[in-house]
Amino acid sequence: MSKQVRRANERGHAEHGWLDSFHTFSFADYHDPKHMGFRALRVINEDRVAPGKGFGTHGHREMEIISYPLSGALEHKDSTGTGSVIRHGDVQRMSAGTGVKHSEYNASKEEPVHFLQIWLMPNKHGIPASYEERRFTQEEKAGKLRLIAAPDGGQGSLSIHADARVYAGELGEGQSETVKIDKGRGAWVHVARGTVEVSGEKLSAGDAIAIEDETEVVLRGLSNASPGEVLLFDLA
Repeated sequence: MSKQVRRANERGHAEHGWLDSFHTFSFADYHDPKHMGFRALRVINEDRVAPGKGFGTHGHREMEIISYPLSGALEHKDSTGTGSVIRHGDVQRMSAGTGVKHSEYNASKEEPVHFLQIWLMPNKHGIPASYEERRFTQEEKAGKLRLIAAPDGGQGSLSIHADARVYAGELGEGQSETVKIDKGRGAWVHVARGTVEVSGEKLSAGDAIAIEDETEVVLRGLSNASPGEVLLFDLA
């Protein structure tokens, strides 16, 4: 079994006044050749955006982009004609494909927005840009992992053009989940909030772990006061 823990305080950090961003992998001005991504997972940015501020219109190509709000309200607009405001429990997928322009703003003038921006390398190129969003209730994720994105959009998940299955869940004390990993695949687990044990390692908010050469990943909640909200990526 191969395990590598990536601690929150080891991540890249950018402070722009209106934006406070932590980079799990190399991004923008943060470059670390040892952390360029993990398999198809290229970016996990933990962003906090000041009230009324945000990312102006900019372009992407050939990337699957998932936004996962943790608190506050995130307003999205893109060149496919899509516009929406998402909050914790909502998850959006934007396939950049042959090209898309979009903006992401804090929809509130009073409260900051806190969210994860995730990029996955696509396994299909030259597709039209598209957008999709789903809401996953607290009940769907409490004490277990819920599939939120998959290539076939199975089990009511988002459809992604990447060889990845993405799960989200919240585990309190005494709650556990086991995810089977097929031979040749790997798992990346990111802790969004709280504390959790993953394959014997205690992880806190912002921490992550890469797991390879193992047939399953075991997650255990450690605290009811600080339940572990986690994202698990099953990657080719």
